[in-house]
Amino acid sequence: MSGHSKWHNIQAKKGKADAARGKVFTKLGRELLIAVKQGGPDPAGNSKLKDVIAKCKANNMPNDTINNAIKKASGEGSNTNYEEITYEGYGANGVAVIVQCNTDNKNRTAADVRHVFSKAGGNLGTSGCVSYMFEKKGILVIEKANCQLEEEDLMMLAIDNGAEDFEAEEEVYQITTLPSDFTSVTESLTEAGISFLEAGVQMVPSTYVTLDEKDAEKMQRLIDNLEDLDDVTEVYHNWEE
Repeated sequence: MSGHSKWHNIQAKKGKADAARGKVFTKLGRELLIAVKQGGPDPAGNSKLKDVIAKCKANNMPNDTINNAIKKASGEGSNTNYEEITYEGYGANGVAVIVQCNTDNKNRTAADVRHVFSKAGGNLGTSGCVSYMFEKKGILVIEKANCQLEEEDLMMLAIDNGAEDFEAEEEVYQITTLPSDFTSVTESLTEAGISFLEAGVQMVPSTYVTLDEKDAEKMQRLIDNLEDLDDVTEVYHNWEE
């Protein structure tokens, strides 16, 4: 991660996360639905569903809520079909932006995303225009103040279960995995009583862009407005906040 951390203000991030928890659960429910529709309701034979369940648990989604979403997606009362769509574009000063969506109406989602980009002084690009600057990685962020394990014990537990990298930053530990190892690492840490500020398979940039104050405000507005859209599940960028 090149020494970069987007978790430099833990309290602000936690407050925002708590306020948005209901919306997060709704979006995770869509991810569960899509995973079940694509590979069935049994996580043992559906690696994508297994990863989404790990992500749900890392976000403190109750087991009953997870199980009910899987049952609903299996055919018990759900006729809504969502599909995954990814948009790529540019924010202030050419910052690369990837927007992942789950939608039941592509035209609505495309119009909403395009409007947000335009309003913040950015623009949508063609498929593949920025994704080559990112690499898919499993990312686990743990707040030091709430971690029951010593740093060395946490690092060894993560690495022994397949973690690729471990970083100790000012307020957090950040663990990086290959996408294929994300679930095993997450499950081993959860069993050890570890909770997460963030956990999921993400698009990690290979290089970062710094912005002046004016462009930083535009970029923050773009990210916030994209994340507020109901159809948007993840926003990735290479702005060094």
